[in-house]
Amino acid sequence: MTSYTNLPAPSPEQGLNRYLQEIRKFPLLEPEQEYMLAKRWVDHQDTEAAHEMVTSHLRLAAKIAMGYRGYGLPQAEVISEANVGLMQAVKRFDPEKGFRLATYAMWWIRAAIQEYILRSWSLVKLGTTSAQKKLFFNLRKAKSKIGAYEEGDLRPENVAQIAHDLNVTEEEVISMNRRMAGADPSLNAQVGAGDDGGTAQWQDWLEDEDANQAEAYAESEELETRREMLMASMDVLNEREKDILTQRRLRDDPLTLEELSGQYDVSRERIRQIEVRAFEKLQKRMTELAREKGMSVPA
Repeated sequence: MTSYTNLPAPSPEQGLNRYLQEIRKFPLLEPEQEYMLAKRWVDHQDTEAAHEMVTSHLRLAAKIAMGYRGYGLPQAEVISEANVGLMQAVKRFDPEKGFRLATYAMWWIRAAIQEYILRSWSLVKLGTTSAQKKLFFNLRKAKSKIGAYEEGDLRPENVAQIAHDLNVTEEEVISMNRRMAGADPSLNAQVGAGDDGGTAQWQDWLEDEDANQAEAYAESEELETRREMLMASMDVLNEREKDILTQRRLRDDPLTLEELSGQYDVSRERIRQIEVRAFEKLQKRMTELAREKGMSVPA
């Protein structure tokens, strides 16, 4: 297959502000334009079409990457990983599925960023459970939501609330909070300028010498398989179910029940029922596919 991943594109290493200005120059695509470009790529491996799809979505990749600030990693690196995820999405995008590329791509973008962060951080390794990974990426948000801003141990009631909200044990919340709050304070020591012009930290330059490459590769392969299973499973939903599930669970800024009830001219409770039913159907289909492939049932 012809590669298009090396096509010319702005690089975040130019400087973050300049990069964000440059990617705004690429026009967004109308649905029909996107469909025709995707068909050219799928049918003819047209690299110019792939390039146009990638560049038109660089703003989406950057926006998602900005949501992962606060992990002590150079923002330019995070955006670069987001762009890798975007290119993988374009490579696998099927325009006949009925989704816009942005909906499909954000799964790949987030996965690429999260894999990069997990590889880079010494606190969480690829071998951790899916629940621990979820806790790692959502603890800050959960603490902010309930106003738990203290640097030390969380109050028992806050631990209980976060454990309930994220479906993990209280012990896991306490452990992860301690590890993220100060297990390796020296890693945050300031050591000079980073790649994006900001202040760099020691942890930006560290390598994980204990990384098990075979294990990392195996997990990466399984993650890709599960992503493909997810997209295939969406076929069990009707158009309304797909849209509501997408708007409620697959967007960076999910729509509220109120907003969707207005769009569909039904009650908020009816939207909630459709969302729950669609999610249950999706889970059931993914479970069937996982068993067919001999994989563990996805959470």
